[in-house]
Amino acid sequence: MSTPSSNTAENLDSGQIIAESPSYWSSVRSNLRNDPVTVTFALILLMLLLSAIFADFIAPLDPYKTSMIKRLKPVGTEGFLLGTDELGRDMLTRLIYGGRLSLLMGITPVVAALFFGGLLGLTAGFIGGKVNMSIMRVMDVFYAFPSVLLAIAISGALGAGIFNAIISLTIVFIPPIARVTESVTTQIRALDYVEAARASGANSLTIIRVHIISNVAGPVFVYSTSLISVSIILSSGLSFLGLGTEPPQPEWGLMLNTLRQSIYVNPYVAALPGVMIFLTSLSFNMMSDGLRSAMDIKL
Repeated sequence: MSTPSSNTAENLDSGQIIAESPSYWSSVRSNLRNDPVTVTFALILLMLLLSAIFADFIAPLDPYKTSMIKRLKPVGTEGFLLGTDELGRDMLTRLIYGGRLSLLMGITPVVAALFFGGLLGLTAGFIGGKVNMSIMRVMDVFYAFPSVLLAIAISGALGAGIFNAIISLTIVFIPPIARVTESVTTQIRALDYVEAARASGANSLTIIRVHIISNVAGPVFVYSTSLISVSIILSSGLSFLGLGTEPPQPEWGLMLNTLRQSIYVNPYVAALPGVMIFLTSLSFNMMSDGLRSAMDIKL
């Protein structure tokens, strides 16, 4: 598994720069409303987020309550809509609570990487020269390692745990976000209206705030949303390997690990965490594609 291609940044067309105008954003909203696929997957994500946030009120049972006489009940069992796991815990409840950690570990690293990677890319792209060379060559070092192996190596060095897994994934996602940000910033810095602003006496902070950030934000945000699906898969993989969440916490990747021995006994129940990972990752990918089309960003 690898992050989306770093060549994304190189294919950005300067003619597709995001304009900060009411008519533009009205067009974006109209495009999104007329895209039923994006709207459908956005609603799915909204339902997943709300169920994770309000799990205490939605979940029917205690996610930690075990019962050996009720273990591995099939889907549709009375009182257990989605069956039970290897310790007799209600699967529906654990899937709902599992969304909390899975979404937390999927979204948080991308948000943190968006801040740090965006800052590094913005600095490198705007200043240029030796500063650009120094920052981007350091970022290029990380591309020598596949994202999965890099995440596993960092998590293994830091130790198991949610916080350490988030740190490792943040480090994995900083380089690609920094590269995209640097590429777009370099293009925008060379445009005529930025040169005109500089010639009129505007200082660097004003140019960055008014002209650079407003135009960089769109492409970088769309690219970052596509990384969330990768982050969810990687975080689930870390938990599956024992480098993320630890038992008995409900988390989709960890649930796949604990249920793998039961796949020949009750395959439908064992596959449910994988279905949730797939559905969530697919939803983020489709929403990212919809945003890209609505904002008319050529990638």
